[in-house]
Amino acid sequence: MDEKDERFEQNFEGVGYLPGLAMDFVIFGFDQHQLKILILEYQNTSLYALPGGFVKEKENLNDAARRVLLERTGLSDIYIDQFYTFGDLARYDEVPLRTIMQAKGISPAADHWLLRRFISVGYYALIDFRKAAPRPDPLSDTCVWYTLDKLPTLMLDHNVIVQKALETLRADLDRKLGGYESWAAPLLPKAFTMSELQKLYETILGQKLRRSSFQRKVLGLDILERLEKQYSGGAHKAPYLYQFIAR
Repeated sequence: MDEKDERFEQNFEGVGYLPGLAMDFVIFGFDQHQLKILILEYQNTSLYALPGGFVKEKENLNDAARRVLLERTGLSDIYIDQFYTFGDLARYDEVPLRTIMQAKGISPAADHWLLRRFISVGYYALIDFRKAAPRPDPLSDTCVWYTLDKLPTLMLDHNVIVQKALETLRADLDRKLGGYESWAAPLLPKAFTMSELQKLYETILGQKLRRSSFQRKVLGLDILERLEKQYSGGAHKAPYLYQFIAR
């Protein structure tokens, strides 16, 4: 039995965790103008899922979210947002979890805590793809990045969770762009060009934007400070550099 299986066996009965409450994470990774999502894979089951976790009895919900994200990505200082709670009765199905445990050589009892109905709090996270070190959870075998257009069919309602997270992220781009916890800050250099910011927007939105309209809109938000020109070419061609205004 490997180390991650031993960690699971040590707490097989879920002692110390709140019953019926889970978290699912849509972890977006920005990579070369592509948006990817971190997915868990389970060998010998043909099952795929979002990374998830549980809340300890003496742990704040958001602290639990950051703990699980650290375990899955190796990153601690990343932007996360709680976006929806998934609690429909129709999402409950014990078969996938039973299949996963059986594939790991575990025969769970009918009333095992992982086979019960869970309410799941959805979080999305935005990280720099290059800085992450994906790690699988104790039951999964691999933790792999997928582009949006090649996302596999996920177990339970996880494809619905992905879609809801993407819709929320896109709707909140402008509102959460500025300030200390800007979603864009970890994905851009400290000083960036308007073109770099526009490409980040376009990657997340999945569409091209008109340069003049985008620049006018973003500058109108009053969240950017213009710096010196970036002299990478002739002076007349060098774009201005910007940084977020500290709030």
